[in-house]
Amino acid sequence: MIKTDFREIGAQLKTAFRLSTRPLAVYGSDTLPPGILPMTEINRCFAVSMYRMAAGNKVSAIYVSADTQEGCCMGGLYHTGYIPVPDDIRYFVSTGKKDVRGGAAEYLKASPDLVDRCTAAAGPIHPPGKYLIVQACEALPDDGPAVRSLCCFGTGEQIRNMAALIHFDRDDPFSPVIVPWGSSCSTFITFPAGLAENTPRDTAFMGPQDPTQNHSIPPEMMALGIPADMAERMVKNLDASFIIRRPQVAFPGHGKQLQR
Repeated sequence: MIKTDFREIGAQLKTAFRLSTRPLAVYGSDTLPPGILPMTEINRCFAVSMYRMAAGNKVSAIYVSADTQEGCCMGGLYHTGYIPVPDDIRYFVSTGKKDVRGGAAEYLKASPDLVDRCTAAAGPIHPPGKYLIVQACEALPDDGPAVRSLCCFGTGEQIRNMAALIHFDRDDPFSPVIVPWGSSCSTFITFPAGLAENTPRDTAFMGPQDPTQNHSIPPEMMALGIPADMAERMVKNLDASFIIRRPQVAFPGHGKQLQR
């Protein structure tokens, strides 16, 4: 069986959609490859770390595990399956409680009970291995790890075009691309990588809709979390689709047709 080359898939998506950022691959491993930094070397937050890694070129891979809790966002560790859901999240995300974090609240949900129901609807979250690794596609090793999903950051135009290509070979007009509720790291990792037990399959996740990351992600930027097999199919569909055949529609005013 020939392994999928996600270095090439990432490169083709970056070129076809004219991304200024690096597509990121998400995978699990029971051994830590050499040279990969703990996520907290960039930031305690998964979303901030991933955006900075995609937008820059100083760090090409980061990891988290149950052993990297110090200085790490507890919500992020929960959303990757390394710890149970923290007791205070139901209050902090909704209306707050005086004896929880001094009453601090994000007011993202109407009530703690509603947060509980959303958590139950997503189902248990299972880590992909002892280590969860996020690595720029261009830096993936030759032995080809079992990539679970990709995360691409782009402008509204770029992400809209990516969503349109996902719909290219689908007969369902509603569910191939959705905007899920939850943390930014859920959009980037948890759902596209299939870590949450009830995640809809063969679906890409657009966002993030989490306003707590508006301080760190530029207002014109969006992200798309893409399951690995869907990303592979997108690349196979490029030549037959509007991206290659009608680039002046996909990217009006952006110059010549993409050469392949």
